[in-house]
Amino acid sequence: MHQPPAHPNPPNQPNQPTSSAPPFNAPAARRLRAGLNMGPEHVAYGLRTSYGLPYVTPDLVVAWERGLTAPSSPELTALAGVLWCSLGELIGRPRTLGEHRIARALAPEDVARAVGLELRAYLQMEEENTWRGGDRQSALLAEVLDLSIPDFVAVTGRETRLAELLRSAATTRWQAYVRPVTKLVPLDRRLLEDVLQELHQDYQGQMVASLNWGEGAAAGTAQDSGRAYLDRIVDHFWAAVQDNSS
Repeated sequence: MHQPPAHPNPPNQPNQPTSSAPPFNAPAARRLRAGLNMGPEHVAYGLRTSYGLPYVTPDLVVAWERGLTAPSSPELTALAGVLWCSLGELIGRPRTLGEHRIARALAPEDVARAVGLELRAYLQMEEENTWRGGDRQSALLAEVLDLSIPDFVAVTGRETRLAELLRSAATTRWQAYVRPVTKLVPLDRRLLEDVLQELHQDYQGQMVASLNWGEGAAAGTAQDSGRAYLDRIVDHFWAAVQDNSS
């Protein structure tokens, strides 16, 4: 008999987890299942019998893999067990403090202890996604979570301020923003000078083109391109850092 599709969050399942989930890598889950020669029904069976998730059906597994819904954090942990993989293999690129911790399969108390914070204080930072640790604690956080410099900047809440400084550097005198950016981003000063100058030249080049084209459609396109460039200034910054570091 055909089984009706499962609701992503069945209302009458008291045992279903309700916690929020980290970013789920649906294609990876599908690929890992196929690599084990398992069907959605095998995954659902494993989650029901081995991990105490009685509401999981093959249709729910398929919905996860198609990106129609995402497993909660406990479901994700159980799915990693069924698929014989690490939790990190099922998680997309982490964005928040909590997501980075989950991707490393660390408990909150482990991170709190490593950075020298009370558990309650750390959990509040994670819940609000607002890092308030000092410089030493920030360095320890980057170490325990194995954060890249871009991730460190994002997780410690510096990305918004960085974007403001970069937009100003691109649109005005870039030299005035080397020191403020250096305080936010732990990179070599000479490298930052090269990168800020490059961002400034790229943006100004687009604006000069819009002036040369007058008031026509081409000028409007150039101005739109300039605005789009500023909207993605942080992405351009990290790309330039990588190019100038190689």
